[in-house]
Amino acid sequence: MSTPHSSARGIEIRHLRAFLAVAQEGSVTRAAARLRLSQPVVSRTLAALEARLGVRLVDRSTHHLALTPEGTAFRDKAALAVGAFDEAVAPGPPHPRPLRLGHAWSALGPYTTPLLRTWQKRCPRTPLELRRIDDRTAGLARGEVDAAVLRGPVDTPGILTEVLYTEGRVAAVAADGPLAARASLELADLTAGAVVLNTVSGTTTLDLWPPDARPAATLTVANTDDWLTAIAAGRGAGVSGSSTAGMHPHPGVVYRPLADAPPLPVLLARRDGPAHPALPALLELAREIVVWDGQ
Repeated sequence: MSTPHSSARGIEIRHLRAFLAVAQEGSVTRAAARLRLSQPVVSRTLAALEARLGVRLVDRSTHHLALTPEGTAFRDKAALAVGAFDEAVAPGPPHPRPLRLGHAWSALGPYTTPLLRTWQKRCPRTPLELRRIDDRTAGLARGEVDAAVLRGPVDTPGILTEVLYTEGRVAAVAADGPLAARASLELADLTAGAVVLNTVSGTTTLDLWPPDARPAATLTVANTDDWLTAIAAGRGAGVSGSSTAGMHPHPGVVYRPLADAPPLPVLLARRDGPAHPALPALLELAREIVVWDGQ
């Protein structure tokens, strides 16, 4: 299988912007409208990029365009390149770029505020921006953030992880349901009804239960807000890390400890390659914050 050339010549930012627009919109027509260009211009620009790379990035065999495996791999690199270019030519005097820390739903839980406050004192010239992005790597794989707080196993190529700590798991149940009256629960208590699964950024899967004792049904959602709404409506129960209880209170949801669920590792992730110059300081501070709390 061919792969994009690492030293391809003649590629310009306009080629990358056109490709990223097509990748995000899934349509040349919509990409052209977004870029305020004609459809033929976007098509020619995309074709020129593929010719220069020597690889097909987009599968045009269906009405809804889809990225090829090579296109998926190139998308992240293109996003990083465009982001770096836009930052370099941004108006105004040079100043330290903010350090962007992504998370999918609960950041560092109880350590979040100490981390942000201590960072502000230690590194006042480099703002630390916390960004919630609902995907498995919290925007890290796409270059939207410089580092990310993730939970559970991460097998995305090119991402390095370090376990900061582990947290217990909790069950999230409807506040007016029968399980809300219990002080604690076990996994088996959730199997009689549906379990709500966040399949985009969540960590809970049916593998959490034994094969012969899994929930009767599942309901899939795409983000934490929809997860909470479904549970509050009594459509099912959920399982998450204990930090979720503090970071996402909801009047229609109560959280109960899950006595027999394995702990959830909390990871600090970064890309394997060039990084923000302040990233080592963030890694060191995150380790310190966790140690301080444990003393």
